[in-house]
Formats: sequence, structure tokens, C-alpha cells
Amino acid sequence: MTIYSWQREVWRKFVEQARGDIQGSNTSLAHAVLLRGRKGLGKFSFATSLAKSRLCVTPSAEGEACRSCLSCRWFEQGSHPDFRLIEPQALSAFSTISDAPDDIRDDSGADAGAGSVTRSPSDAGTESGGAKTGKKPSKQISVAQIRELADFINISSHQNGCKIILIHPAETMNPAAANALLKSLEEPPPRTLFILVSHYAQFLLPTIRSRCRQIPMPAPDPATAIAWLKQQEVKDPEMCLASAGYAPLGALEFNDENYLERHGAFVKQISMPDNFSPIVLAEEMQKSDLPTVVNWLQKWCYDLMSFRMTSKIRYHLDRSAAIKSLASGIDPRAMATYLRTLAETQQLASHPLNPRLFLEELLFSYVTVLSPAPVAQRE
Repeated sequence: MTIYSWQREVWRKFVEQARGDIQGSNTSLAHAVLLRGRKGLGKFSFATSLAKSRLCVTPSAEGEACRSCLSCRWFEQGSHPDFRLIEPQALSAFSTISDAPDDIRDDSGADAGAGSVTRSPSDAGTESGGAKTGKKPSKQISVAQIRELADFINISSHQNGCKIILIHPAETMNPAAANALLKSLEEPPPRTLFILVSHYAQFLLPTIRSRCRQIPMPAPDPATAIAWLKQQEVKDPEMCLASAGYAPLGALEFNDENYLERHGAFVKQISMPDNFSPIVLAEEMQKSDLPTVVNWLQKWCYDLMSFRMTSKIRYHLDRSAAIKSLASGIDPRAMATYLRTLAETQQLASHPLNPRLFLEELLFSYVTVLSPAPVAQRE
């Protein structure tokens, strides 16, 4: 668990606010925290550091866990009785935080986590059951996982301290799970802290967001991010950072040869809309992580729109020639509509009824948007 350099100021302010809560100056939102921001900024690492520090018996003056008390040792071993991690089975299938794949967790970089974590009983039970039945682990948080928290909440803590419930990513709760959580937030149990981590907070129920103290996770300035990536021995930190939308932990994905190869092959095909078949590409990509594929398409279309309107490229600096060629022919209004469609589709990408048809529809729409617009529309 790491508090990254670009999170230090947010951490300091939160610790000061938490001390005010303890002193009774502001208790209205002390029961729930929402860490929000795009993937790759270190939200999950921040959340686990926060959970560990709140459970620590002797935290430092800066509010960080001591790492040596019994509570810290429990946490490191993944056996703390006052901590629960609620996440989709697709994440729980990995036994340690550091084992999680890059396209699922936003903190897959160096020191993202340590040891196992304490999960809900349904996570562990379904995980083994999924292996026996051959079913794919769910990418949603179920209502059963949330309801099982009732017993945990109602028992006394083991060290007369607080209890922590970490929900990640919070937007993966299905509707029934979200409503079940809302009931707990409306009538918060004493000495219990809910920590919600969300990559797409706009997909959470507004009533859930309103009952949390919201903490936007900042992105570091490029110089800070590049310096950090160099410490991680990233080969081309500037290019990797741009490709990841200036999210440093996301940039680590682009330092992986396999990921880079898959991403490059996809972008190469969509950069030649006259020469690729949406049906063939959809068939090739249907077994990929679909939210990741949608994200790739979003970034590519963003660059096309950005260059068309401002002559600037944000993500694909190495594809400037293709972007310049395509951007001149697009209809900005049609591309803006398509970008909105992609944003709305992102929520459905984790569980489409038919992955191949899902991708075909997106790719055919993409080809349509890039069809030459009438001259009057280009001006």
C-alpha cells in the first residue's frame, strides 16, 4: 500500500478533516468516503492505506499506519477482523492485491498492495464455486455481498475501534446491491467507515454520492508523473504517459509488450476505416476485456475530435499522421454524438449479452461517423 507523491496533499487534508470529525467538529459525513477519479491515479492504494491507518493502534503524526502493531500485522496478512473488502468476483479470483491484472485494478504498479485482503464470505464461496462450475467470475458486486455486511456491522469490533468496509469499484454494484448499500448509508452504523472507490462516479446513485464525503483523486503534473515512471524503469515514459491519458499507473500498462502489441494492433486497424472489417475486428476482440476496448476507442475518437477542433493530440502522439488525415474529414457533430454513445456504453461493456455483436455495433457506427462528410458540414 502506497501513498503516491501526487496524493500527499489530499492525504494531509483528509487527515486534518478526520481529526476534526473525531473532535466532534464535523461528524455529518464521517461515515462514508467516496474516492473518485479515472483509472490509473492510485485510488485503490490510497483507500487501502486509509483503511489500514484508521485501524492502526499507533498511527504516525501524519496519519499513516505504524506497520508494526497487531492491527497492522493483521491487515498485512489479510486477516483483520474489522476490515472487509467488497469487490466483484472477477477481482476476488486473485488471491493478492498485487496479482490483479492491469485492466481491472487501477493500482497495478509498484507497491500497489501487500499481501491478501479480507473479503466477504460470498466472495470466497462463489470464487471456489465458480471454479467448479466453470462459470466466469461476475464483474458485478451482488446484493448478497452487501447484505452479508449486516452481521459484520452489528458485531463489536475486536479492538474497541472502528470497522472499515471498502467497496471497489463502487460503480460495479448491481441495482439491488446499490439500494441495499444506500440503506446502510442512510442509517449509518456507529464507528463504521465506508470507503467507496469509483472510476466512474457518475454511474453511482445520486443518493449514494450525496451521502459520502467526496474526494477527487488528483492527477500529477506531467513532470512529476514522468519522473515517477522513470523510477519504475519505463522505457518511454513520455509516450506511455500520453497513451494512458496522463494517469501514471495506467502508463505502466503501455510498458508491457503484450498490452502494447494488442493496443497497437487495434489502433492500427481503426486508423484505416476504409480497409478494416468491423465484423472481423469484432470477432478478434470479443474475448478481450470490453471496457478496455471501449476505452481505447474513446481515446482514439477523442484525439480525432480534438485535432479537428483544436489541432491538438492528447493520447496518440505516435499516430499523428493518421489522425491528421482522418480528422479533416469528420463531421464534429456526428463525432460528438458518437463520443457520448461511447461514454454511455462504457457502463454496459462489463456484461454485454453478446460481446461480438456489442463490438460490431460500435465499430459499424465508428465507420459511419468517419464516412466523408459533405463539404458544407466540414466548414
